[in-house]
Formats: sequence, C-alpha cells, structure tokens
Amino acid sequence: MKAKRERTLWRVGKGVLQPFDAATTEALRAKGYKVGDVLHADLAKPRSPGFHRLAHQLGGMLAENLDTFDGMPAHAVLKRLQWEGNIGCEEFGAQAPGLGLVMVRIPRSLSFQSMDDGEFREVMTALCRYVSKTYWPTCTPEQVEAMASVWVEAA
Repeated sequence: MKAKRERTLWRVGKGVLQPFDAATTEALRAKGYKVGDVLHADLAKPRSPGFHRLAHQLGGMLAENLDTFDGMPAHAVLKRLQWEGNIGCEEFGAQAPGLGLVMVRIPRSLSFQSMDDGEFREVMTALCRYVSKTYWPTCTPEQVEAMASVWVEAA
C-alpha cells in the first residue's frame, strides 16, 4: 500500500506554482522550506466534488435496485464492485498454509486524498462498464452513469 503524503494546494501562475492558501504557506514554513529550495513533487488535479458524489449515487442506486446488493451501504457496494471487477485494486501474493501462494486483491481507497481526478474518472468509467456488462446488460455504461447521476436516495 502507498504511504499517504500530506497534500497541499497550489495555483498555476505564468511559469510558477504559487501556494493556493494560508494553510499551504504555513505547511511550507513548518517544514523549513525557503525561497529557492528545490523540492520533489507529484502534481495532481484535485477531484470534482460532484463527480465524487456520483460514485456514492452509483453505489446507492445499485443497492436500491439490485437484489445482489440489497441492504448494503453505497460505500460497501462500490468496494464490492471494485473487488469483483478488479477495478482500482492492489494485488499481491501471500502464502496461505495448505494452499501455497495465493493472490490477494484489495480495493484502493476512492477518497480525495488517495486518488486524483484523472484516475478517479478512469475508475468510475470502468465501474459503469462493469455494471453494464455484469448486472445490467441492457444498458450501456453511459446509461448506467446517467442513471446514477440523477438518482436520488429514497427518504
């Protein structure tokens, strides 16, 4: 599993990256970074809250409409879909007594801190494709996504 790194927000200027807010500026000071320091960075675009909401709407819609997921919370549905379809998962080998080497699949977190916008969109597209193929073959992946985007949880 990947170690979690502190995330800070930056604004792109002409030829520069600038701290987005006071919290980022303070984090830089706390680490002792100074003007002119060279830093290693992994840049990623933050996720759209609306697109993140779509994931939970997809999980809720499936729990509400498919017996396979009846009674499951939306988050659990997403994790199960990830595992079933090997979508956004980490895989590794483990020794199991009496079985030898077995492959273990663990769904990665879909949280804002764990996955950037581009990767999250790829995972959501793959989940909709998997749902279409496995559970609703009469629907295209685009139709599954469209249904989830307008689905409202029953009160």
